[in-house]
Amino acid sequence: MGKSAETYDVSQYERPSVTVDVVIFTILDGELKVLLIKRKHWPYEEMWAIPGGFVGTNESVEEAAYRELREETSVRGEDVYLEQLYTFGDPGRDPRTRVITVAYFALVGADKLHLPGGELHASDDAAEVDWFSAYAPPRLAFDHDEILNYAITRLRYKLEYSAVGFQLLPERFSLRELQEAYETVLGEELDKGNFRSKLRKRGVVEATDGYQETGGRPARLYRFRDDAVAEIKTRRLFP
Repeated sequence: MGKSAETYDVSQYERPSVTVDVVIFTILDGELKVLLIKRKHWPYEEMWAIPGGFVGTNESVEEAAYRELREETSVRGEDVYLEQLYTFGDPGRDPRTRVITVAYFALVGADKLHLPGGELHASDDAAEVDWFSAYAPPRLAFDHDEILNYAITRLRYKLEYSAVGFQLLPERFSLRELQEAYETVLGEELDKGNFRSKLRKRGVVEATDGYQETGGRPARLYRFRDDAVAEIKTRRLFP
């Protein structure tokens, strides 16, 4: 017979700790950037790491991810795209204790970072916080190199087959800015004519009344259509 609630002894089972790590991407100065913190305490003191922390007893892993995002950037949850990435659970990944981490990746438009309250600040357990090239970061603590590489791979896949890349752009953007964002993440040049042709066929953007000064002919500004289908499962969306 199974054990009753009265005889169940939870102490006979080891209880691993659970953390969340949030890979936060944005595009700044024409580069794909990732937000990193410099650890203040052991282990890996003075090394850079992906922002994260332990999941509270009374919060879900998603709530913990949004909390970490808010604590590191002050950006509101509604201003970001957040998606669960993968669970990393190698027994030796954390020297403190048995820790399983649920990794997320978040996309933040650079315009959101310049809003009041959107500035970076280090949390209590971090010495510094800053943006680094996602493709050339410093050596990272724990298994965060593996987590970052996995996040870049997922982002590239999502970019090719969905409209998630719009989350890296301001609300209104030129088609040139959109193409440059995709080229930055994918690491390849895209044919201008082919790119714009696919945009028209997919119908995921619409023109606005605004224009951007370019020093020559002003560039029309566009925005992502709210009712556009975000996921395209059977074919590449842009490249």
